[in-house]
Amino acid sequence: GTAGNVVANRLTENPKFQVLVLEAGPSNVGVLESEVPWLAANLFQSQYDWNYTTVPQIGLGGRSVNMPRGRILGGSSSINFMIYTRSAIEDFNRWSTVTGDRGWSWNSLFPYFKKVEKLTPPADSHNTQGQFDPSVHGTNGLLTTSLSGFPVPIDQPVLTALKQLGGDFQFNLDINTGKPLGVGWLQTIVDGRTGIRGSSANGYLAPQFLKRPNLHVLVNAEVSRLLKTSGKVPAFRGVEFRQTVGGTISMPSQALQLISPLGPLFQLSAKKEIILSAGSIGSPHIMLNSGIGAANALKAVGIKPLVNLPDVGLNLADHSVMAHPFIVNSNNTFESIRNPANIPGELQLWKNSHGGPFVDTIASMLGFFRVPKNVTLNPDFAAGPNTPHFEHLFANGLIVPNAFVPENASFFSMSTVVTSPVSRGTITINSSNPFDAPLIDPALLKEESDRVVMREAIKHALAFTQAPVWDGYIVAPSGGLQNATTPEKLDEYITAASSTFFHPVGSLPMSAKGANNGVVDPDLKVKNIVGLRVVDASIFPFIPTGHTSSVVYVVAERAADLIKADYGGSHY
Repeated sequence: GTAGNVVANRLTENPKFQVLVLEAGPSNVGVLESEVPWLAANLFQSQYDWNYTTVPQIGLGGRSVNMPRGRILGGSSSINFMIYTRSAIEDFNRWSTVTGDRGWSWNSLFPYFKKVEKLTPPADSHNTQGQFDPSVHGTNGLLTTSLSGFPVPIDQPVLTALKQLGGDFQFNLDINTGKPLGVGWLQTIVDGRTGIRGSSANGYLAPQFLKRPNLHVLVNAEVSRLLKTSGKVPAFRGVEFRQTVGGTISMPSQALQLISPLGPLFQLSAKKEIILSAGSIGSPHIMLNSGIGAANALKAVGIKPLVNLPDVGLNLADHSVMAHPFIVNSNNTFESIRNPANIPGELQLWKNSHGGPFVDTIASMLGFFRVPKNVTLNPDFAAGPNTPHFEHLFANGLIVPNAFVPENASFFSMSTVVTSPVSRGTITINSSNPFDAPLIDPALLKEESDRVVMREAIKHALAFTQAPVWDGYIVAPSGGLQNATTPEKLDEYITAASSTFFHPVGSLPMSAKGANNGVVDPDLKVKNIVGLRVVDASIFPFIPTGHTSSVVYVVAERAADLIKADYGGSHY
């Protein structure tokens, strides 16, 4: 996954550490869709995706939705939409409070945000003055970021609308200062010099790092479970996995091969520890299959409980999203770029010059907002008064396919995202076969407070489209939004059209050392176990209000320093 490659890179800076990375999917090398930013959506429901589906969602009228997760080196960083947001200062100060560890505060993590980042000029080399604050960015990290490298016609009208509307429609020079309220230019995890996606695979496992004699990477190696190896306080320093492709495999010489009903399995043991970085779905899934979780629930599916940790798989949080299309009087939108007749030429342009529309993701601007003061949220899970309740993306076309829009039309879209959700879901299992998919319940819009936020966000989006600058350009709402003319119909629309924003977190949450709740301590060691640490988005005690990828890198960088310190190493 995303975090595991970061940890592997940083630990192997010390030649005394030997690290083996086990990746369930194939290598990212040569996967064109994982290089070209615009083609990210092609990776969903492909061989590079775990192809998960949620259980029926109460808040979505019983619908199940797809939950894309990367099954490729780099994990979801190799298939996501590359939006780089750091969230709010108060998000991390709350982490610090609930864990009792100041190391998780904004001030402590901010240097890691800069350490991770290598800000690059945009692909079109346009003048970026007034589009970001260079003082808060890093230029020497291993994760490339940039500003949008292909201007779109809506950019200037969005800025004009802010001036015309005023109020909370304010321009924010840089949404990544920890103060994200307002509208700003989108920053992407893209190398503007090459037009190629940035990921933990091509950044932290770049060829110069793979040459290290102490760094080993095994792809197509799907972990089934962790193995208890010793101790009165149980130690889990073993791992069991299968190879999912045939042919000659360079297996570590220490691997023990077993023949089981599940096919050939391999077992390995670590001298120091296992670092679990399979993500908010994969990590609790592996732990449950290993006998770590709520004892009664494990017994019920035929798994012997080894460590009773009831919170494994609980506390799952995600951002609910809607994408609202508006028909526009233009043919210079994403719909033109997506025209099958134009794709070969655009792809060739990207290959030849690392330019054109394929260097970008689904939007070039975004904004974060709070509900009006006269709206009561009960409860309100925003971390503080400067933390957003919802987000808008501004897109020059459809963000996602929509079956309810007219054919051959062109669109402007605004998303509405619930960024501080109250709803909490679960990762559970109903089988003792570790290769069966888990049951994923993100509880999207389950709680009324989240639905209140979504309603307010839609009203806010509609208000934005009433700015005079859109006269003659925006023709009408579409995709079902045009029918949401009463509170009852608005709720029907929300239920029918909402989905996940692909940000599942929190299923193995951090809590204070010695606390009875939670799964990991602030040093990310699993409670009541030795030899096992979790480093990924599952350890977030609360979901951050931004897109979660950048935070995963920061958690992984800090984790690497914590691990080094445990073994007497300095910060390399």
